[in-house]
Amino acid sequence: MTLPTPMPATTHTSAAPFASPSAAHAPTTLRAWVCHDYGGAEVLELQTRPCPTPGPRDVLVRVLAASVSSADVRIRTQNLPRGFGLLGRLAFGLARPRQPVLGTDVAGVVEAVGREVQGFQPGDAVLGVAGVAMGCHAEYCVLPATKPLVHKPARLSFVEAASLPFGGLAALHFLNKAQVRAGERVLVIGASGAVGSAMVQLARHRGALVTGVCSAGNVALVLALGAHDVVDYTAQDFTQTAQRWDVIADTVGASSFATCLASLNEHGRYLSVAGSLVELLARPRGTRRSIGGPAPERVQDLQMLVDLARAGALQPVVDRTYPFTDLPAAHAYVETGRKRGAVVVAWPEP
Repeated sequence: MTLPTPMPATTHTSAAPFASPSAAHAPTTLRAWVCHDYGGAEVLELQTRPCPTPGPRDVLVRVLAASVSSADVRIRTQNLPRGFGLLGRLAFGLARPRQPVLGTDVAGVVEAVGREVQGFQPGDAVLGVAGVAMGCHAEYCVLPATKPLVHKPARLSFVEAASLPFGGLAALHFLNKAQVRAGERVLVIGASGAVGSAMVQLARHRGALVTGVCSAGNVALVLALGAHDVVDYTAQDFTQTAQRWDVIADTVGASSFATCLASLNEHGRYLSVAGSLVELLARPRGTRRSIGGPAPERVQDLQMLVDLARAGALQPVVDRTYPFTDLPAAHAYVETGRKRGAVVVAWPEP
């Protein structure tokens, strides 16, 4: 299925083959945005730091694009879903971030590889996921070769590639866990966001009948992504209608299993993508159940997303692209909660 481009994603295009630098010429320093405290975007500071050295099984990537996701904002602000406050501090640092350089997803060019790395060489254009290790909001980052790291297809720009993992991996995980099948009715709350826009497309690709929930200004986008129907939440409450769905996916934490229960068919599944600890622990109600928890980062899932994007079945949705030097502005925009799809920071391509 070839989808129309819902909005201009980026002015960047895939570059010609890159030169192949050797590990001996890897940089010694880099610029990185450091989150030195919890708080607003003003806690981010651009610093010069030592460049990490790749180990035997690591890949050093020269970053050309990196997403700024809602996860980055949650970590910086510690504004986490209800019930995860203490757990968040234990995971990310009690007084300040234990890993001060945020950023989970990256697209760029391999600068150097460890001696045991196979399948990648300097000059390769790649797309990778650092996950909770983060570190992508810098000019260079190190990714273990065991992390999700794949070759970037020429069809995708670096900005488009960097926009895929955060939303796509979560959407794919939850659709798989719910075993969504062709013909099932799926409601996606937050259908214009990073996870929601991917879930609409991936569910439609499976043959599901998709209803998106979004604001009036995003109706055209969600329909262009493949939704069969759209509910404008500012004008209508879907829980007050007679419609029922086999799967309700809340990608933004705007509902609960309890409030959606009556809108689920028998054997219905509620997907708590960004829910509270209560939602994570929710018990089944008859044949209806709630599905939550973190999405694993697997190389085969990232490759599947790339293959679907290469085939035109998954359209990257990029709201705004900021220069690397304006990363705090990107954080501030994501924090408004009004972004459509992904927000990406980019470096000039060679």
